[in-house]
Amino acid sequence: MSFVTIIGGGLAGSEAAWQVAKRGVPVVLHEMRPLQPTPVHKTALCAELVCSNTLKSKTLDRAPGLLKAEMRLLDSLILACAEAAEIPGGTALTVDRQKFAEEVTRRLTALPNVRIVRGEVTEVPDEEPVIIATGPLTSDALARSLGGIIGENFLAFFDAVSPIVDADTINRDRVFQASRYGKGEAAFLNCPMSEAEYQAFYDALRAADTFEPHAVDKDVPYFEGCMPIEELAARGRDTLRFGPMKPVGLIDPRTNRRPYAVVQLRPENDPPTMYNLVGFQTRLKWGDQARVFRLIPGLEEAEFLRYGMIHRNTFVNAPRVLLPTYQLKSRPGVFLAGQLTGTEGYTESAAGGLIAGINAARLVHGEKPLVFPPETMMGALAKYITTADPTSFQPMNANFGLLPPLPQPIRDRQRRNEAFSARALRVMKEFIQALSLPMH
Repeated sequence: MSFVTIIGGGLAGSEAAWQVAKRGVPVVLHEMRPLQPTPVHKTALCAELVCSNTLKSKTLDRAPGLLKAEMRLLDSLILACAEAAEIPGGTALTVDRQKFAEEVTRRLTALPNVRIVRGEVTEVPDEEPVIIATGPLTSDALARSLGGIIGENFLAFFDAVSPIVDADTINRDRVFQASRYGKGEAAFLNCPMSEAEYQAFYDALRAADTFEPHAVDKDVPYFEGCMPIEELAARGRDTLRFGPMKPVGLIDPRTNRRPYAVVQLRPENDPPTMYNLVGFQTRLKWGDQARVFRLIPGLEEAEFLRYGMIHRNTFVNAPRVLLPTYQLKSRPGVFLAGQLTGTEGYTESAAGGLIAGINAARLVHGEKPLVFPPETMMGALAKYITTADPTSFQPMNANFGLLPPLPQPIRDRQRRNEAFSARALRVMKEFIQALSLPMH
């Protein structure tokens, strides 16, 4: 029987190895640690957590909770080990990171058809299937090899992310829909500011606290097009009005005048259930982001589906190069998984590894790879990263804004989210049963 090569023993690679091996297919899992260390890892264990020790919410009124529930149905290794290593953390799945990584490593090495090979892989192997799950710090040599397959211009090495808000939480009485100079489709929502509103926003922005970059990121220069909004503001009080908040070409229909400043919101999906704050990439701490950005007219009660961030990252332009099965369009025997695909978060990375693992095993068995239903969080993430606008693609966390609208709108947010989760789990169970996949 053929075997599956998996490069990277992090969350996505470990999950993929588990899913492949549990389907009777041999796995060769390559992990370069400890022979080749990284700037952030401390051990040689699989699935070492290098940042937070929380995998976010466990409840079904939160998107990460739904994602966990779906993964639990599919016998997720990462979820099972996290629950085995859980420590008190309120409604969040919080783990003892050492015990968690030890448990993942123990369960993988206990499988007779999994072989872990230590050492760096510098080229994408010719023998397929291959799953590349090397994360945001993919080695330069492997990145060059992958770039040779997909095109160097489809690899990004700097992650500049603007916040995203839930469309249902935007105050439509304060915003207007228009494009600059009336050109093209009027897809943008515009948040107009008076001079007093702008000055209050500017002062709050300048006073807000920022995250200090990780040691590995300290030498990464800002690209001018990726400049944090607070760094631009530091250049002068009017810099933002001549940059991302410029009002030129926009007339507020309520006043028939050009606003003093404007924040533009760009749709993230179709139909537009999420909007991106254009040009608002930032290092502000998340609490300060919510406080300061809710000073923007129309966003007074906005729910943030993703906060802005800037850090070094390696990810592909997934809409250009990836199928929703996590296969490369140009070479379907090669799968990508984890943060390399443009998903953000521990559970999201593991979910990508889960799908890639199932599909790589199906290839070995002569079966067609699966596209997960878009009503599920796993399917919605896969759909988003492979169908988003490739000209502005940025990594994404799980959030309810990715899911198709409910047949009947529900105003109460908790009830609406619970309805999303109920539908997703029903669809996932039907999907699993129809394909005779093992369900837990």
